[in-house]
Amino acid sequence: MEKILYLAHPEDNGALSRTALEALAAAKGLAAGLGAGFSVGLLGGSVQAAADSIAACGAAAFFAAQGEALAASRYSTDAAACEALCRAAGATVVVAPATARLARCLPGVAQRLGGRVDSNCTGLTVENGAPLVSRWYYRQRMVAAQTREQRPWVITVAPCCFLAEEGQGGSASLQAVALPAVTPRTEVLGIDAPAADEQTIRPEAEMLLVAGAGWTKKQADGQPHPDKAAEHILGFLERTKASLGSSKSLVDLSGEGQSVLPFLTHLHQVGQTGATPRHKKGLATCCHGEEPHVVGWRFITERRAVNLDAGCGWAQGKADVLYVADAFAVMAKVNEMLGE
Repeated sequence: MEKILYLAHPEDNGALSRTALEALAAAKGLAAGLGAGFSVGLLGGSVQAAADSIAACGAAAFFAAQGEALAASRYSTDAAACEALCRAAGATVVVAPATARLARCLPGVAQRLGGRVDSNCTGLTVENGAPLVSRWYYRQRMVAAQTREQRPWVITVAPCCFLAEEGQGGSASLQAVALPAVTPRTEVLGIDAPAADEQTIRPEAEMLLVAGAGWTKKQADGQPHPDKAAEHILGFLERTKASLGSSKSLVDLSGEGQSVLPFLTHLHQVGQTGATPRHKKGLATCCHGEEPHVVGWRFITERRAVNLDAGCGWAQGKADVLYVADAFAVMAKVNEMLGE
């Protein structure tokens, strides 16, 4: 019988992220489908609060690797801790959220355990008594369902593909797992991060705002207005705390000698050569809506767009709602209404 381990880590505030709670739901569903129990493995500086928040989730045991060495993300210590947790639980299948911290170390952990890893899985079911995962390939154009015979099998679950497990608090009894002797070659001096209001990439946000190249093109008066565009976009983000994305055309305009929005980078890029976000709602502004761009919207639940061209790609069945209007005027009015 399979032995399932749910593996996660608390965030800086000591709580589990929404992505982690979604992965917990996936692990529970897999255990139920296989008729097996599951264990929880947590790593971090202090994990008691995180364990207590899911104490009533139905796990048979809670394993913990914690201490100052695990307070900050580092490959050497994280990999050693995850390996120790997997061995302590005797896991044959490991289900974890596809967070930056775990995505970096789990492939190495699978190698150390002699197993296999599949990352960013969007589905996890049981077929013929065996786990079956769904993954997207070729820039999210093809989906495949696959299983593996090798064990342990490490599976990371992509965000927003399962309903988050909630309301399972209590008091968890932790089984301490000792961290193997590790001599880190790096030292964490601190975190240099922008203020919360300056952070425009927000994976946990309910809404994604995507800015297209039209924001920097000439407007009705024959002149571009990048300063006004920045005011509208940043004003919307400040009021709604939405996440920001952009099309490749807008990110690369500097190479064409055109005006650019200075707060946009390649990290904001959404589409065939960028990210594939999974926010519940998405609003595209001044975007063309063609396939290379829209491919990044595959997992957005509700898609809306603002474009002056009624015949653009968004109008061809790619958006749930298309507003044929000037994005400058629309966003100015929206910001005015949000400020009331």
